[in-house]
Amino acid sequence: MIVKKILSEELMTLSDVRDALEEIRLRRAEEPEELGYELRRAIKHADIFSQGAATESRKMREELIGLEKMNPEIATKIADVRPKTKDEIRALYAKERFTLSDEDLDAILDIVLRG
Repeated sequence: MIVKKILSEELMTLSDVRDALEEIRLRRAEEPEELGYELRRAIKHADIFSQGAATESRKMREELIGLEKMNPEIATKIADVRPKTKDEIRALYAKERFTLSDEDLDAILDIVLRG
């Protein structure tokens, strides 16, 4: 498939992607053709790796964006991965030019564990 232009762009959690792919799969189930290889693999990947419901992930992402030193990309990744330890959060921040304090890490863990 050749993409001619991008109509819109938005960050989505893996749970949102799973729901969107499920809608596509249901729409295409009515067609006589089989689902393409790439679509089947994408659906399988989203099913395996997504955690929780899409509404939970969106809520968690919005709460995380409200924190200091948080950008939408990292908030989305945290909502997807749902880290359980401070070291896992630090790994997600490895490319950033700043480090997080213990208070920042605790705030992130609190949101994730409540999630």
